[in-house]
Amino acid sequence: MNAKQGSFCFEQLHVDVARNTTDDFNPFHDPKRWQLIRDNPFGSTIVLGFQTEFLVSDQVAHMRRDSGDDVRITEHGLHFSNYEFRFVGALLPGERFDVEIRKTVDKTADGGGLSNRVIVRKDDGQAVLLGTQSETESPRFLADTVPVNVPPLASLPDRRRIDGTPYFLKRKFLTTSNGKNFVLAGLGVQQDYFDELDEFVSFPPMFTAALLSCGLLEQAWQQGYDFLADPVVYTSHQISVDRRLQQKLRSNDRLHLLIDGPSNESSSSGGSAVDAMQNYRVFGLVADEQVLFRAKVQLAMLHG
Repeated sequence: MNAKQGSFCFEQLHVDVARNTTDDFNPFHDPKRWQLIRDNPFGSTIVLGFQTEFLVSDQVAHMRRDSGDDVRITEHGLHFSNYEFRFVGALLPGERFDVEIRKTVDKTADGGGLSNRVIVRKDDGQAVLLGTQSETESPRFLADTVPVNVPPLASLPDRRRIDGTPYFLKRKFLTTSNGKNFVLAGLGVQQDYFDELDEFVSFPPMFTAALLSCGLLEQAWQQGYDFLADPVVYTSHQISVDRRLQQKLRSNDRLHLLIDGPSNESSSSGGSAVDAMQNYRVFGLVADEQVLFRAKVQLAMLHG
């Protein structure tokens, strides 16, 4: 049985706050530039994918706490949170929608972890996002892949391709102010993640993962990509986050984003406007260059 987690609505203010806290300058989210996008199929700005994913993950966390399922995460050493989402529609500011979460599937006794299937639907029934959030002992995505032959990242210039590697480097610094605002932009409760009086800091995984969008955009911008003539949107995210490292993050911590891609592949899309896909692998490294998250993301070229 699905549990419907209320009716929600993002306004343009929420979109602006989300894109500002993550430095996402995709014109699809910009109220002054979306009209300039060639053959924009949406007729408006659109909500950030990571913004919607945060809301989903936040609702999953509340549902698990209410049911008591969350205690199994610590009891069984489920150190990795995994997010697998597919975007099947666009959510526009002002549109109301529901988050539907299926009952938690508990396979911890067999070493399979916890998982919940989710779907985001507009009020007219149109699906926007489909996917699964799961907690496991090891990462589900890119588990056997780590960046190799990479020099010490702190000594390298920002926004540059690293010589002798396939990686473009984008460096970000975490701030609690951006984290708080991202939570609010995702319709969450700030005190669930940040509370100075209780000395509580818990950067949401979807916030730190969302910073990869800035890295992708920075790389494309340096290569002369024309975002208005050849727009792209996310079609899927597969992300594994190390919960142990995530819980240690604090303000001013440095996050190194290593971006590998794009690799292109043709797509048969049943007559839709999507003709090609761009695929990326992104690693987020913190502390002593430990892997905080591994991500496989796919973007659709609307005019491929």
